[in-house]
Amino acid sequence: MIKKIALILTLALPVSAAADMSSLLLKEFSDSGNSGRSTVRSSGKERLLEKSLEIPQSDLFPAQDNPAAEMDAGFINESLPDSDIPLTLNSKVNYFINYFQTKGHGSFARWISRSERYIPMMKEILRKEGMPEDLVYLAMIESGFTPHAISVASAVGPWQFMSGTGKRYDLRIDDWIDERRDPIKSTVAAALYLKELYALFNNNWYLAAAGYNAGENKILRAINMYDTRDFWEISKGSYLKRETKDYVPKMLAAAIIAKEPARYGFADVAYLPAMDLDTVEIPSRTDLELIARLTDVPYQTLKELNPELRRWCTPPDYPNYRLKLPKGKKELFLAEYAKVPEEGRYTERITYSRYRAQKKDTVASIARKFGTTTEKLAELNNLKPKARIRGKNLLVPVQLASAPVPKPEVAKTATSRQDVAAKELNKYYTIKKGDTLYSLAKRFKVTTAILSAWNNLTEKVALRPGKRIIVAKYSAGENG
Repeated sequence: MIKKIALILTLALPVSAAADMSSLLLKEFSDSGNSGRSTVRSSGKERLLEKSLEIPQSDLFPAQDNPAAEMDAGFINESLPDSDIPLTLNSKVNYFINYFQTKGHGSFARWISRSERYIPMMKEILRKEGMPEDLVYLAMIESGFTPHAISVASAVGPWQFMSGTGKRYDLRIDDWIDERRDPIKSTVAAALYLKELYALFNNNWYLAAAGYNAGENKILRAINMYDTRDFWEISKGSYLKRETKDYVPKMLAAAIIAKEPARYGFADVAYLPAMDLDTVEIPSRTDLELIARLTDVPYQTLKELNPELRRWCTPPDYPNYRLKLPKGKKELFLAEYAKVPEEGRYTERITYSRYRAQKKDTVASIARKFGTTTEKLAELNNLKPKARIRGKNLLVPVQLASAPVPKPEVAKTATSRQDVAAKELNKYYTIKKGDTLYSLAKRFKVTTAILSAWNNLTEKVALRPGKRIIVAKYSAGENG
């Protein structure tokens, strides 16, 4: 017999637009103080602690051999913490409680440690959307509160949105920004999605959570197949995948432990400081290094506060982008930023070329050739890090040199890769007898991979004397 100790919260608020809600919440978090909270600009020790707590993706859903869940009357006398979602204790939930206390203790300790940074902010957003605050534990089992988490299915961020679902709730996802990683905007999107799922499944949070994991259509088909809306009965069948069957008991186990951590062996966890933010609107693309200098905030701190940014700057074509700053830095930024002319706020650093993958190329090997990381190159081309790429024409980043020419009179307005290309100056060289790709790369201080990409060459083909090739690229907007 299932013991339910919390009532399902009745939703009465209308669904708001995700983009508007996100902007409003960012402003409110900026304007309202968090009394008693530590500043997000943590000390060096705190940043090292956070780095050490990053959880390997393999730890999120470890393989187990757990018994099939049965409703066990033996748990009826167990006390459960108060919650605004219905908590249940049965053999399957108890299995995961035991797992998190033993084999999964290290992973769960990292989740709890990171939780204090995000849970207060996430609960406030859920409350504003008329949702149960304890849905934050869904994010806990999805990502361990890691903004940069990526699943094997390419779901991203603390709430693990697939690209299509994220865009459905107005999250911008492109080469410059991935708002699935923004803990504020992604929480707004998750609240809206869960609200729809809750209504779709007749106010049943277990089915809504299962739908969040497997997709609403999968759960609707399971309901029709087994002619029941009881999640526990549906999970006894073979239709749902193991991950979905385990999803709800994992969430319940996580909530039960996280609400009373000392009771379950997590009394000595070192909590990270809560987010305490100012936010400012950035009217045009701006270098983060410039913002760091203006505010006296380390560049890495800005990256940590704005995990959605995929490059060294704020995104183009996003005039109302709200950048998060440590509390107390807003006024300083606004005063200093106003002194910088628009053309001085951004400097192009990277252009993009095409590279055709050869027989033995991998994403990792090409990333090394072009001085980037496997993850960034995979994201740039919408690939998995271990994807087979032979014969594919990949987009690769190429570092620009400083141009030995005067800065032009016209202000730079680069807002796209096409615009960047139009503002580049190429240096050419006519191939002579005896020249090789390696000797030219060494002479002009670039890699053979970059020369190949600039000139659409392969490294194994001999160079033809008399042919003109590009040996350097300069940004027309930079001084030498």
